Amino acid sequence: MATILSVSGSPSATSRTGRLLRHLDQRLTVQGHEVIPLDVRTLPPEALLHADFGHPAMARAAALFEQAEGVVIGTPVYKAAYSGLLKALLDLLPQYALVGKTVLPLATGGSTAHVLAIDYALRPVLASMGPAHITPGWFTLDKDITVGDDGTLTVAPGSAEALLQVTDQFSAALGGRTTLLAATG
Repeated sequence: MATILSVSGSPSATSRTGRLLRHLDQRLTVQGHEVIPLDVRTLPPEALLHADFGHPAMARAAALFEQAEGVVIGTPVYKAAYSGLLKALLDLLPQYALVGKTVLPLATGGSTAHVLAIDYALRPVLASMGPAHITPGWFTLDKDITVGDDGTLTVAPGSAEALLQVTDQFSAALGGRTTLLAATG
């Protein structure tokens, strides 16, 4: 199946965004894809802050984008836009780093006032990078994502169903097996 790069643009090691992505990564793996996680916060700050295109970590990140057939981009929403950390990464990638790729944009945030951040802030930037296809994305409210004491992730039923649907559409666009939603099957 396809190689998928799953990118978390959250600056926090314990973010709901990152945990949600890793949860969806498992579903994509079950569907037959190879998923490579990339937490932007783990890239050296000097590479991002000084726009060091030649830094080895940036070269590795660019290579991961190049080898991927699909890219999942997840970000928390701050002030109606994607994270500054994600912006720093996207700014340092080659202009057409997404050429020929299928992209799934996802976002998390504290208010429904930010639900359009995917379409009005993130999608135009991703589109400018030349992807073959940007599948429908999904915005998940922070309150709909719960992390248990044991680290297990639970997503509220309405959001969970929508997330599975957009993840399955993304998988299908890459030629992967899809898993029927519990509500439909």
